[in-house]
Amino acid sequence: MTNELWRWSAQDLAKAIRNRDVSSREAVQSCLDRAESLNPVFNPLTEIYADQALRAADVADAAVQGKHALGALHGVPVTIKANADLAGTATTNGVVAYRDLVARENNPAVDNWIKAGAIVIGRSNVPAFSWRWFSDNDLHGRTVNPFDAARTPGGSSGGAAVAAALGIGPLAHGSDQGGSIRYPAYACGVAGLRPSQGRVPGYNATQATERPVASQMAATQGPLARTVADLRLGLAAMSAGDARDPWWAPAPLDLRQTGDSRRVALFTGTSEFRAHPAVGEALRRAASWLQDAGYIVETAEPPCFDAAARLWLDVLMNEAAGSMQREIERAGDRAIQNAYQSMLAHTTRLDKEGFIQAMAMRTTILREWGRFFERYPVLLMPVSFDLPFRIDQDQQGKDVMAAMLRAQSPLISTAILGLPGLSVPVGLAEGVPVGVQLVAGRFREDLCLEAGEAIEARAGWSVLERLAA
Repeated sequence: MTNELWRWSAQDLAKAIRNRDVSSREAVQSCLDRAESLNPVFNPLTEIYADQALRAADVADAAVQGKHALGALHGVPVTIKANADLAGTATTNGVVAYRDLVARENNPAVDNWIKAGAIVIGRSNVPAFSWRWFSDNDLHGRTVNPFDAARTPGGSSGGAAVAAALGIGPLAHGSDQGGSIRYPAYACGVAGLRPSQGRVPGYNATQATERPVASQMAATQGPLARTVADLRLGLAAMSAGDARDPWWAPAPLDLRQTGDSRRVALFTGTSEFRAHPAVGEALRRAASWLQDAGYIVETAEPPCFDAAARLWLDVLMNEAAGSMQREIERAGDRAIQNAYQSMLAHTTRLDKEGFIQAMAMRTTILREWGRFFERYPVLLMPVSFDLPFRIDQDQQGKDVMAAMLRAQSPLISTAILGLPGLSVPVGLAEGVPVGVQLVAGRFREDLCLEAGEAIEARAGWSVLERLAA
């Protein structure tokens, strides 16, 4: 069975390695063999670190033999997204001009996984600048959705999602500023958690300048995996504090209290934002499963939903119209340049005063969502209002981009508010995965994960079994 260790969950591998039932070398080698077989076909990884990973696995096994204190991910193989600093490797972010941008230190989230004992086996692919809901670029090529090559694997953590779905490591590192964890998880049939802003520390020393303020409020890092239990494990290891991130908050991972409401708001769309029938059916199934688990589910619309989705464009795109736009024009590939221009066509250009007012409006909207969560601690909503996009759909001009932005409003509205969101697979529709999203108040990942496990237990979904069918 050791050659099938790539099938195991991170939780099971960590326990077996700690108990010396299997070795870290065996687990790492199994995932490396899986990568050797499938990476040429699906291209989830931009780099594979076989020799380094096996040496690290041997060190991990020696530590087990020596009965040293072991971290929660001791000996477990993982992948790291190409936009996060990993010491000694290039943080390419899918950009040809960054192919030699070698990091001298780890991103704090990466550091936390390594300190917890994880073994990095490779880097996962992204779009250029990690700024599309697709994962291809001129430097590393295209990542292929294992369910349907004509559909996106999602972005920007598309390589991470495909690697997890295929068994190339049970845990994958991702990041999310506008759905970049949740959408690839949705498109590839795995689970993905966007933590609250401030939950997981982040910092890239390779960045020439500090990230602008709206990006700091929206951007997070989090795990992707085949099970919600593995997301719990990955989050716990990833969220340790680090002085390099002044936004990090020492919030407990479990804030549940006796008497916490189990009321869930079911949101399927508005008059402007309507869900694809298969997405609506997935939501109804998930709602019934939550009711079976003892939740009270009521139809309700979160406040200022349209305004929150619009706010993402108003603040992030206006912010990006400075240095980032110049860098995209200088170093970006044709795909990111086209997609960026199509997004910009739907962005109201704001002056200084307009931008200040938009940032102030974020607080107003977030306050209303906070009141909403007092009545409904969990919000059940789409990941996207549409099934996974067709390849290069964002290359078809501004009118197509308008429909895409409407479809992605459940992702961008929650991202700009800094809220946690969990993408959970439910089944298949038109040959591709379909899932649902669970959102809660700030630092209430525990509520999302608990509800996600209730759905997962009843869905009977196994991405490895579906891909093998």
